[in-house]
Amino acid sequence: MSFCSSLSSPQSISLFSKPFNGDKPASVSPSSRVRASADVPDFLSADWLESRRKRPFGPRLNFSAEEAVQYQLDALKYNDQPRQDYGIEVMYRFAGFDPFERSTYFGPFFDLGQFERFRRIFHHSSYRVLLGHKERKILSSLWVKENRFKQRVWIRGTRPEEEEIFQFTMFQRVGGSWDGYWLTESLLHDGNSLSGGVAY
Repeated sequence: MSFCSSLSSPQSISLFSKPFNGDKPASVSPSSRVRASADVPDFLSADWLESRRKRPFGPRLNFSAEEAVQYQLDALKYNDQPRQDYGIEVMYRFAGFDPFERSTYFGPFFDLGQFERFRRIFHHSSYRVLLGHKERKILSSLWVKENRFKQRVWIRGTRPEEEEIFQFTMFQRVGGSWDGYWLTESLLHDGNSLSGGVAY
């Protein structure tokens, strides 16, 4: 028996109505009755769990700062798997900048709100060593604060004598929907890589 049908029976009305000043029971009009439907959909869809497993790879609450750097570097190592520039997409998801403001993610102030601009910088000569790199080694790690972490990484690329050093600066977001997640504040090349400018 549904909740709605039990409310509409006369016995249930008398159970919910209270005497007014001890005189007579209060009457309940049909229009003031609460109506509930047994066909109310569940809050989560039937395939919710499966869709969560298929969500794009990006920051997770259970990642440490070191793991967040490692997963980003792994994504760049296999950049074109499962599709072209997927590794750069992962980097964009980890990026902790406001897309509506100019960012110092790569050092100089850039407007990185559009993914295409972000992607082009990775294909610039100094950052392209990250794409499909062959080898990497952590040079140093430093906890600047409780919620800020820096790591310097040496990268050997696919081209002959292609070696570069990069510095990740990670920060743990406090408050909001990303509370507790480690995001990338900046990815800086050790040299003066963008001194000539980039057409992004």
